[in-house]
Amino acid sequence: FFFLKKTPFTMASNSAPIKWAQRSDSVYLTISIPDVTDETITLSDSSLVFKGKSSGQDYTCDLSFFKDLDSSASTYKVGPRSIQMYLVKKEKEEEFWPRLLEDKVKEKGQVKIDWDKYVDEDEEDEAEAFDTDGMDGSMMGGGGGMPPGMDMEALMKQMGGMGGMGGMGGADGGMAEMMAKMKGDLEGGAGGPAPGGGDDDEPDSDDDDLPDLEES
Repeated sequence: FFFLKKTPFTMASNSAPIKWAQRSDSVYLTISIPDVTDETITLSDSSLVFKGKSSGQDYTCDLSFFKDLDSSASTYKVGPRSIQMYLVKKEKEEEFWPRLLEDKVKEKGQVKIDWDKYVDEDEEDEAEAFDTDGMDGSMMGGGGGMPPGMDMEALMKQMGGMGGMGGMGGADGGMAEMMAKMKGDLEGGAGGPAPGGGDDDEPDSDDDDLPDLEES
């Protein structure tokens, strides 16, 4: 009889595809994996270690950089189509790095140039800075809704509606004042009379000009 020993099956991890571009003071690195879950990102001055899942598959990367970075000043964001990182170089270089990784062979197999963000070293002064919007080092991207700290008055100014409304006081008083202001603007237009004549609360001035009736 032969006894077969069962060995646990482990799924091999895939190498995460990397794109990069650089400026004299920074590196923009993209891990091109969509809908990443269960991600762990460990960034040090000399290396980056990433693990995550996408479409049921495991992805990893373990990179040692060509030169040191300032990891405390670097940041990243996790988006729906990729993970984007803004990495600050430890020292601003007069010349661009010749490559991203310390290991030439590993770079050829895993890293590609990000041609959308690439600029030639001689054209850096005319190039746009890297877009770091939403990069706060957390897993949260930009959200909708009213911006923090914006009140109703500022919102109305942005809408080009009524201009400043002064102090609003309490919530009820402020709302009543706002509604009265809106009503006045709609009825009076740009400072002119309301349609159909003067104020409805004033008596009709034509009545004052009628002569008294004589008794027969």
